[in-house]
Amino acid sequence: MTFVATANAAVFCGATPMFVDVNPDTLLMEPQDVLRKISARTKAIFAVDYAGQPCDYVELRQIASSNGLTLVADASHSLGAKWFGRHVAQWVDLACYSFHPVKPITTCEGGMVVTNNERLASALRRFRNHGITSDHHQRRASDTCHYDMQELGFNYRLSEIHCALGLSQLKKLGNWCRQRNHIAQSYRDRLQSMPHLKPLAVVEGAEHSFHLFVIRWDASQSGISRDDAIACLRQRAIEANIHYRPVYQHSFYRRHLAKHPIQCPVAEAAYEEIISLPIFPTMTVDQVNFVVETLGSIRNQTRMA
Repeated sequence: MTFVATANAAVFCGATPMFVDVNPDTLLMEPQDVLRKISARTKAIFAVDYAGQPCDYVELRQIASSNGLTLVADASHSLGAKWFGRHVAQWVDLACYSFHPVKPITTCEGGMVVTNNERLASALRRFRNHGITSDHHQRRASDTCHYDMQELGFNYRLSEIHCALGLSQLKKLGNWCRQRNHIAQSYRDRLQSMPHLKPLAVVEGAEHSFHLFVIRWDASQSGISRDDAIACLRQRAIEANIHYRPVYQHSFYRRHLAKHPIQCPVAEAAYEEIISLPIFPTMTVDQVNFVVETLGSIRNQTRMA
């Protein structure tokens, strides 16, 4: 349950992604399925903090350490979130963040990788700079014009203008996370009386960042399909969405992994039910009420598609 970029990163490096199923209550990576799918060829675990809730990093850290694997967090949704009081990046070898326009902090495009491993940090600095061992700041400091390209890299440097845009928002992150949690709780309180929908669970020990607020829509109880429900919401100017179609169901991965049958039945079932409702730090109580009232009013409005 992630955007395709998580898997694409592995493919770009010549690796073959192995897809792991999710927990039905949280849609987070299921550690037991990780154990089932580890092989002698496995190099890393890529955990996705779906919707802004951290994965079970205690268990994933143990699995990674026991099997000599690198643990990477796709923390694109969980900027500001914590697991048992520690930020996601403190649990893993590498944490990847996105600053896409829809994320809590944006630099218009681009992202950031965080690590406390100096060897990995040095490799990342080379990787973002054409594989060159030093940048112009370092060459100026050492009074030299010479440099060496040791490996093939990319031009992945975020400009200073974009960085300044991101830094200007960083001090607001804590308040934005608190606001998102307050809005999510308002949703949860108001949705309790609606048996045809169910918010995803928040587990003990998690400090959620609520990049997304996701519900599961029960078509059998509501009398209307999930897709028709989204259409009704959008007709009333409520920008509901679906996050995400299981990555391996996309055409590229169907071709790319044709020889590797994939079974993630929980993720596939969830895809047919999930709806992402609007959530943003300045969302008002009236706006939350309008979304909830609309969800209630569209029940049984049309036949199931």
